[in-house]
Amino acid sequence: MLVGSVHDAAGKPVGNASMTLNKANESTPRTTHTDGAGAFEYAPLPPGSYSLRAEKAGLQSRTVSAIALAAGEHRQIDLKLAASSAGDAMSFSDDPNFTVAGVTDWTAVGGHGSDSILRTSEDLARETVALKTWPPDAKPAMASDAATETRLRAALAENAGSFDANRRLGTFYLQTGRYNEALPLLEAAYRLNPADNANERDLAQALEATGDLKQSQEHVQKLLQHDPNADLHRMAGELDEKLGDPLTAVHEYQHAAALDPSEQNYLAWGSELLLHRAVWQATQVFRSGVQAHPQSVPLLTGLGTALFAGAEYEDAARRMCEASDLAPSNKEPYLFMGKIEMAAPSPLPCVEDRLARFVRLRPNDSLANYFYAMALWKRQQLSRDKNAMLQVETLLNKAVTLDQKCSDGYLQLGVLAASHHDDTKAIELYTKAIDANPQLSEAHYRLGVAYDRAGERDKAQREFQLHDQLQKQQAAAVEQERRDVKQFVVVKGQPSHTTVQ
Repeated sequence: MLVGSVHDAAGKPVGNASMTLNKANESTPRTTHTDGAGAFEYAPLPPGSYSLRAEKAGLQSRTVSAIALAAGEHRQIDLKLAASSAGDAMSFSDDPNFTVAGVTDWTAVGGHGSDSILRTSEDLARETVALKTWPPDAKPAMASDAATETRLRAALAENAGSFDANRRLGTFYLQTGRYNEALPLLEAAYRLNPADNANERDLAQALEATGDLKQSQEHVQKLLQHDPNADLHRMAGELDEKLGDPLTAVHEYQHAAALDPSEQNYLAWGSELLLHRAVWQATQVFRSGVQAHPQSVPLLTGLGTALFAGAEYEDAARRMCEASDLAPSNKEPYLFMGKIEMAAPSPLPCVEDRLARFVRLRPNDSLANYFYAMALWKRQQLSRDKNAMLQVETLLNKAVTLDQKCSDGYLQLGVLAASHHDDTKAIELYTKAIDANPQLSEAHYRLGVAYDRAGERDKAQREFQLHDQLQKQQAAAVEQERRDVKQFVVVKGQPSHTTVQ
């Protein structure tokens, strides 16, 4: 539902104003008029991305674009009429144009039949934060050279008070991920020469890696006073987020991208916005990042994730497919597209073909087989092709053979068995799913149904009770996670007033 009001420049309500609402990828607009109090309402509305404008007697409002509506969501937008001019469009430009002004409780969540999509969106947002540039940076040659370590240790033994000896061995350990060994050496180097910025940055990184976030932050802030470069701003953003200050973090990431519009900085900025549900701002950033780095697999994947969060499912799928085409050997885009395919309301374009390629490239990958099976199954629910369903079963069996902890694979095999009225086999498979993951609430519920059909009422009741307990526990955990992750408040490049209920 979309509601709101229209006022003139003096703030007075405007009745009988003409309202035009356009949905992305639809040619026919939705029109209505404001009532005597200047109010309007569009209800119900399917999920998607919309643009809205108001007009009356030669006056018009700015066009508010990129209004993302999820299923069952309620949004309020207030518009002001003014004399039209060429520069009044409020649609997003090619460059990100907004300001994150604060944080608030996460109000844009809720069920309304879309909880599985919302949870998938939340999971993918967290996974987007963890994306790395592709291909991965090669480790220095010294990283795998045991002789180098021996030489560096010998140099330190000869001169324990040497800045260079402490720093070089500390840097070696830092580059090889041995952070606890790196830390005391880099600290010793810092005490010997606190003016060496490169060593202090490495020390801050080692402190962050070993969990001393506050001290790491102190060093980064000190370095920023002398050399405010993009890498330090990005590092400061990482620390701010970990320390529970996302507002400062997103400003640091934005500053980093402004100083150096690199793939890594766009990725960090867009991911932070997405994590805190500034979905359309994240989409802007990722679009700009892809424009600047069209061969970037992580940025295309991030853009797909942001589009999915904004209910642009087909466009999201296309971006994921583009990412996988750029680097077919990179596993991440396939995993993302497999998840959005399962959560989306209907089969998505291009995904099935790419997941088939995933299986061809990684025939012994359990998730490759599982996601391709589920994509095939989703399409076959419309066509009921028996041969394709046999292929689905074969793929799922391979998935659980490759990974005996593939609980979702056992669950779906159980669903297949139940559809063939083979309750004995379904019970066996649901039990295996629960053995692999006792927290899989759906498996408990379906096992209860199978027991009930088999006449084992007591066992069925026990499984139903376990299902209900798990559902309550998991719902409470999700709700707590949502309360812990604050939502950004955006004030520039957005409607002057928006409310999500």
